Amino acid sequence: MISRRTFLSILLASCLACFAWLNLTPTASAMGGKQPPLNEPAPEFTLPSNSGDGEVSLADYRGKWVVLYFYPKDFTSGCTLEARRFQQDLPKYIERNVQILGVSADDVESHAEFCDSEGLKFPLLADIDGSVSKAYGSWMGFVSLRHTFIIDPNGILREIFLGVRPAIHSTEVLARLDELQSTQS
Repeated sequence: MISRRTFLSILLASCLACFAWLNLTPTASAMGGKQPPLNEPAPEFTLPSNSGDGEVSLADYRGKWVVLYFYPKDFTSGCTLEARRFQQDLPKYIERNVQILGVSADDVESHAEFCDSEGLKFPLLADIDGSVSKAYGSWMGFVSLRHTFIIDPNGILREIFLGVRPAIHSTEVLARLDELQSTQS
């Protein structure tokens, strides 16, 4: 018998997969909040990381672009596919001076197992209480929603992706990064 939390996590992941498949995005009120405004400072945060560095802060990456992606749960099909695509494209992100940071409500131990299992070489951050997910308008009660934010080297929020399709999302993010970086050269 599965726990109520596990059942609800599976149900939510299924609903989010349906939204993505239908290319729909729930309204901001249904998602538990609105996203921070573009071209304004991104909400600061400090969260525990699986990377062995203890805690990671957004401020640690000043001078680099940051792809901050929120996802519902380690080891689920859509989240695994999305993480694999980011990992596959990691050399392209490094060439562009970009740090990828993944965020979910899973704990550090789960993130470490997920990274080991999938060979992920970028940090996953444990937002157990959802405070950072809430600050980015990416929280639905007990899990992070599948949203991505591009933050420039000065900490300014430059792009928000809400209708994320895991199979092609990394390619979309790279294309948008190229556009943003070409205008800031």
